Amino acid sequence: MAVGWTRDGGVQQQIDASVKDAVKRARSRLPDGKGATHCEECEEKIPAARRKAIPGVRLCVSCQSDSEKR
Repeated sequence: MAVGWTRDGGVQQQIDASVKDAVKRARSRLPDGKGATHCEECEEKIPAARRKAIPGVRLCVSCQSDSEKR
């Protein structure tokens, strides 16, 4: 742990706050709400487990993978 002009644990508190803020920003960018029952690209059914795991999901696994490759 770094030491110096800050009080004990001050640097760690700054790191923790930065990580917390980054996680909050990342979560705010995730889709939310009710997910689609069928893929918007190929119209295949999106399994309930995927819809539960990823709120607001719009694409099946295959189409999501293709989208991320582009």
